[in-house]
Amino acid sequence: MGQLIAKLMRIFGSQEHKVIIVGLDNAGKTTILYQFNVEEIVLQKTHFLMWDLGGQEALRSTWDTYYSNAEFVILVIDSTDRKRLLTTREELYKMLAHEVSPLNLGRPAV
Repeated sequence: MGQLIAKLMRIFGSQEHKVIIVGLDNAGKTTILYQFNVEEIVLQKTHFLMWDLGGQEALRSTWDTYYSNAEFVILVIDSTDRKRLLTTREELYKMLAHEVSPLNLGRPAV
């Protein structure tokens, strides 16, 4: 994870960036975010504002309300939960199909 952040710093420099973290419930989104114990990560002059969006089925329909403000998407996948990989794929396709998805606006996804 440290290598990812270092690479992002080199690419995006001293700015503020908005990031959404999506994935099914229990995929590990909050665990990733709490590795930093904050929702705003500041590394040198680069600021990342992070939103950990709930992955329960009832909450997934709200993800698209965050797309227009997000510059990055981190999709967390629990590769050990093979039963739900198809559901994860379906949610990714929904994101790709949304007209203001960060992915359709040329924004990076990890």
